[in-house]
Amino acid sequence: MKVIARLEFLALVCGVMMAALSAPVLGQNNFQAAVELATERLPEAPLPQIEIAQNEGQSTSAAQPEKQETDRQKADEQLKAQEHQRVLGVLPTFNITYLGDSTVSMTAKQKFGLAFRSMTDPVAFITPFFVAAYHEVGDDNEGFPWGVKGLGERAGAAYLDSFDGTMLGNALLPSILHQDPRYYRRGYGSAGKRLVYAAATSFITKHDKTGKWEPNYSNMGGNIAAGALSNLYYPSGESGIGLTISNGFIVTAEGALGAVFDEFWPDISRKFLHKDPTNGLDAQRKASHTSK
Repeated sequence: MKVIARLEFLALVCGVMMAALSAPVLGQNNFQAAVELATERLPEAPLPQIEIAQNEGQSTSAAQPEKQETDRQKADEQLKAQEHQRVLGVLPTFNITYLGDSTVSMTAKQKFGLAFRSMTDPVAFITPFFVAAYHEVGDDNEGFPWGVKGLGERAGAAYLDSFDGTMLGNALLPSILHQDPRYYRRGYGSAGKRLVYAAATSFITKHDKTGKWEPNYSNMGGNIAAGALSNLYYPSGESGIGLTISNGFIVTAEGALGAVFDEFWPDISRKFLHKDPTNGLDAQRKASHTSK
């Protein structure tokens, strides 16, 4: 193709030169006709590759913000649905998704918003008093006084434990490490597989960008960091490295038990209450899994 183009260009030059030399004889009109005839044979110049690359880059960069905005809107819609999820209409289960792989990753702002929403729910303030009463009766954490004052201090410490763990393990670290802090309910398969899966989610989670499973550094790191912070408000006799490690492992174990309950609660609800918390999503996922 390059050889042909060069020959055509040479023919153009020769044609123009001949027209120029014969201009006095042929006249101005014939000269113009010779030029037009020669230029008709020139192939169209291809678009420079650098220009093509720039155009493709511009279209890709223009589409990227649009996709991000669409994903953010989808995540907002899914989060609004999650914030209506409650066990028996009381206990919040905002941090659970029933959508499986259809779940859209959250932005850092959305992660903080979900964590804060969970910790400002009325139930989040009531639960620590039950925890405090349990420890009061068992005479745990002896550094706290006995009676109403001690109950209040224990409840305050229990709430701060939960608040620290949630904001660090479900918001701050997931935002930094790009991990999804939510529990992805399985909803299908044998009870044994679902039990192991639920317990394992305290130690594994999905990456925001790849969607692949990886060690749940956010949850484990958040629990240990929350245990370290607890040294600031627990009595001096109850603080120290032992409290940090023990609280971190206790909260992680509690999270594993909670995940098991979250996995099987919809099944319990459908069987005994005849209500489906997943609004048919379980049936859809089971059918999709069976057809594969």
